[in-house]
Amino acid sequence: MKVAKWEIRRNMKNKTFLIGLFITPLIMIGFIAFGMFFGDSDEEAEEELTRVFVNDQLDIFASVEESIEQTGFNWELHQTDIEESEAESEVASAENTAYIFLNEQALVDGTIPVYTSDEIDPFFMNQVQFLETPLQALQMEQLGLSEEELAIVSRGFYFEEANVTLDESNVETTSPFGSSEEDILERAIPGAFAGFIMLSIVFTGMAIFQSASQEKKDKIAEIILSSLTPGELMQGKIYGYFVLGLIQAIVSIALVLPVILWRVDIPIMEYLLVPEVLLLVGIAILGYLLFAAIFVGVGATMADMTTAGNFQGMVMMLPFLPFIFIGPVVSDPNGLMAQIGSYVPFTSPGVLLLRLSLLEEWPWIQIIISLVILIISIWIFMKLAGKIFKVGILMYGKNATPKEIWKWIRA
Repeated sequence: MKVAKWEIRRNMKNKTFLIGLFITPLIMIGFIAFGMFFGDSDEEAEEELTRVFVNDQLDIFASVEESIEQTGFNWELHQTDIEESEAESEVASAENTAYIFLNEQALVDGTIPVYTSDEIDPFFMNQVQFLETPLQALQMEQLGLSEEELAIVSRGFYFEEANVTLDESNVETTSPFGSSEEDILERAIPGAFAGFIMLSIVFTGMAIFQSASQEKKDKIAEIILSSLTPGELMQGKIYGYFVLGLIQAIVSIALVLPVILWRVDIPIMEYLLVPEVLLLVGIAILGYLLFAAIFVGVGATMADMTTAGNFQGMVMMLPFLPFIFIGPVVSDPNGLMAQIGSYVPFTSPGVLLLRLSLLEEWPWIQIIISLVILIISIWIFMKLAGKIFKVGILMYGKNATPKEIWKWIRA
């Protein structure tokens, strides 16, 4: 615990760590603000009022108003006495303005003259087609149809989508993610929360590489080991960077979550305050312990972070292996590839979080098997990392080769 406290205090006083602690959530907030800026601009463009002047010689302005109110178009209707010959000059000097001329001749010809300004909603001419309803009603009234006949003809037709009843087996196959957006969010938000915590802890834990190699470079490892065993030093680093990762996650969530709650009309807290979150966060923590054991062991084999070899570079890429399974898991969360990814220790944490975020019913037997494999793997890699760390932390001048690391493990 002394080493863990020392690592926490040392990093909390480090300007680079403190800047990174706040820069990550600030970047996320910046992206949200960026989206808000352009989103609000689009909303303002959509909500821009269109002034529509109607020269009504058919005495149907009240029906026109009623039709527009029902459609919800952002129109401001006015009656006007301006002649059609004057309309072109009127719209030339106006914005978001239109003139519509309703007269007997237009009713006979079936063509309604509409004059619009240059800068008008591009969908306006589609919207104006809704005025066809009151015009058709007037035509039918002039034809002498009774009120009952008018009601039948003007009622139109409504096309209703039929609900097809499928077998339960077909439903599960064709719709593995649930039946509604709310169900999907209810499963996805806890998984995303746990995934964010895992990434925050793992990325912070990757600094163990630099910590171990830096102590070797500065030749203070021997001084530290004079009062501690290599195992205590290794465990202290793992626990210390675990706490630092949690601090990073807590700060990010504390800064970003209020902004998301403000902008998104989704009961996020309701979805997070469920028992399933404990299991998901537990999987995230197990993922950190696995990778931290590997990082601290391999970090001790490097003479300097800048001289990392291909082997050390490949080890640093291990946390990203679950990305290989994203496509197969999303396509079929219960498929063979998804199950394989759940049983491989390096991909198990990420794949499990993704699968459990997609599935309606959790496969508890597979989850238990995956967790048992993951816990045993952590224990094994902790033992192996201890052997590597014990020898590697005192080796100076070069990076250890895979052959040398294998000899240390067998010793």
